[in-house]
Amino acid sequence: MKRASWAAAILMTLLVAGCATSGDYCDIARPIRPSIEDRLTDGTKIVILAENQKLEKLCGVKP
Repeated sequence: MKRASWAAAILMTLLVAGCATSGDYCDIARPIRPSIEDRLTDGTKIVILAENQKLEKLCGVKP
């Protein structure tokens, strides 16, 4: 039982440490640029456009 408690404590520490970031969205976000070979559905195109517009609005980056 003691091992299970230690394992749970170690796992929780690793999970919390993995969530920590030192920056914000603009530090890690990049424009989505599909390649010519990609076969995109209309839904995928809409999502890509929305994400790129969000990046432009929040960070001033023109995709």
